[in-house]
Amino acid sequence: MEVLENKKEHLDDFIRLNEEWISIYFELEDADRALAENPYQIIEKGGYIFSLVSEGKVVGVCALFNEGNGVFELARMAVSPQSQGGGFGNQLMQACLSKLVTIGAQKVYLLSNTKLEAAIALYKKHGFKTVSLGPHPVYSRANIVMERRVS
Repeated sequence: MEVLENKKEHLDDFIRLNEEWISIYFELEDADRALAENPYQIIEKGGYIFSLVSEGKVVGVCALFNEGNGVFELARMAVSPQSQGGGFGNQLMQACLSKLVTIGAQKVYLLSNTKLEAAIALYKKHGFKTVSLGPHPVYSRANIVMERRVS
């Protein structure tokens, strides 16, 4: 098992896994469709896409969107339904946080939904604190913003 970074050949898996989990809990939104048209834009804008590969298959993904000034958004974390519960989200989170330290990022934040209890527990475990609750202006599915300092 390994976490790989910015592999173009995994972009289809990145979109597939994200659309899969979003469709289970919510509905795809315009921002999701726009990202699916060109996921490489994350990397082009100084961000990172992580792929967790097990036995040659991508079973989990996540991204760090570069917001500028040392701020990143942790986004698009997804683990295939058949691989959930195996600690893969934890491995992806550790890879992201390690990368943020390596590049000297200052802060990381994320958008989520309070009904995703396992995800919220994972974020809290890794030091994320709630900074706002309520509707989000871009994603109708998001109702919580969490963040943490990197350094």
